Amino acid sequence: MSDRHVYEYALLRVVPRIERGECVNAGVLVYCRARSYVGARTHLDEGRLLALDPRVDLPGVLAALRAVEGVCAGGDAAGQAAGDDPGRRFRWLIAPRSTIVRPGPVHTGLTADPAAETERLLDLLVR
Repeated sequence: MSDRHVYEYALLRVVPRIERGECVNAGVLVYCRARSYVGARTHLDEGRLLALDPRVDLPGVLAALRAVEGVCAGGDAAGQAAGDDPGRRFRWLIAPRSTIVRPGPVHTGLTADPAAETERLLDLLVR
């Protein structure tokens, strides 16, 4: 039996001006059902975002990214989602929304270590 498990992931994108269609990748969400894992890691290139929109609400964007990490972490940081299982929290976070911080499409892969995969995807697709 393989020690690798299916996981799903989605990028978190910051879209400061929807009419221009530009975005900055700012994080990654990872869910692995077999490991009961849901995690998020974020990294915002503030200079790149400000180049797209110098008037963007930077503190608001950072707060939204921290909130996503909190929901994934569970406990008090997850607020009302604290009692939800990891899959439900992931599905709620990837649901389409019309905010500045929004999830991209969901992709899949195989991993033996979902937490390490979260870091790898952050380095590969965001930083």
